[in-house]
Amino acid sequence: QVQLVESGGGLVQPGGSLRLSCVASGSIANIRAMAWYRQAPGTEREFVAVIARNGETVYADSAKGRFTISSDDAKNTVTLQMNSLNSEDSALYFCQARMRGSTTHYWGQGTQVTVSS
Repeated sequence: QVQLVESGGGLVQPGGSLRLSCVASGSIANIRAMAWYRQAPGTEREFVAVIARNGETVYADSAKGRFTISSDDAKNTVTLQMNSLNSEDSALYFCQARMRGSTTHYWGQGTQVTVSS
């Protein structure tokens, strides 16, 4: 199993930046990719970005050019740098671990991001 703990959320003004972190523990050697998702009230959880073990990244269209996902294997941490935030980015952000040879995904508890003046 894998445990994920997110941090870094908060209240930010439009145009501002936030840096989210996700620390993984447990069976981390079996993780093949780490991703960020988000969910606003009354909506379905949506994909934001993913980074594979080899460093390849994929972004949702809404995140391209504004968000950057990165990983630090030594710290078992995945980071989401978010710039030029707007109100549509307000949501609960979740970290996800995707496992090798399995369809199992693990989720963190989420960290709230609120973009408001």
